[in-house]
Amino acid sequence: MTTTENLIESLAADARPVRRLWPPFALAGTWLVGFLILAMILTLFTNAWPAMIVRLEGARFAFEIAATFATGITAIIAAFYLSLPDRSRLWLVLPLPTLLGWLGSNGYECYGNWVVYSRHELQWGDTSKCFVFIVGISIPMAVALYLVVRRARPLDASRVMMAGGLGIAALAATLLQFYHPFDVTFVDLAVHMLAVLVVVVAMTASGAGLSRFRPYLIPAKCLPSGSRNSGGF
Repeated sequence: MTTTENLIESLAADARPVRRLWPPFALAGTWLVGFLILAMILTLFTNAWPAMIVRLEGARFAFEIAATFATGITAIIAAFYLSLPDRSRLWLVLPLPTLLGWLGSNGYECYGNWVVYSRHELQWGDTSKCFVFIVGISIPMAVALYLVVRRARPLDASRVMMAGGLGIAALAATLLQFYHPFDVTFVDLAVHMLAVLVVVVAMTASGAGLSRFRPYLIPAKCLPSGSRNSGGF
């Protein structure tokens, strides 16, 4: 049988230096700075700022985009805190107040724009493009978040990726407003929320894959015969 002393000696013999993770707030801040740099480059290159500055003069729109952006920021921060096993799960509720503000401001706008008709038919317009934009922008951000978060080896990866998915979708929805120069209709809101839901569900599902990267806590050679398995502890 493997004694405690032998186990300790085996673990010490195979020990390797481990690079310490940055604090979660620093990781979240670095990731968000990267997003902001790319967003600034995109919006400046496409000359989207002049129209956005004019729209921000409206208090309701300013509140809406602020709530959307704040939801993205707080959800990303929550994801990095949740990735550490010693942090409270209550971090998951951090983005909820701003999320309610985002949904409420969008919903208020829809009261006056339930649907848009053109020649007695529903006007879908660019609604489908909104869906493609949110999902398409979310993909590279999701990959970047996945690569950073997996180093923490989160115990509850699905919860981490759920918060991250909400943050990514909210940031993509914020960026969408630079190219959405008209009031949100009921159809627009439904499609936007569907895109956000698709991103959140996909990210949550990816948490199962993230869990597979968790290494053995104890080398297999240190385990008694018959106790080894391919899934770790």
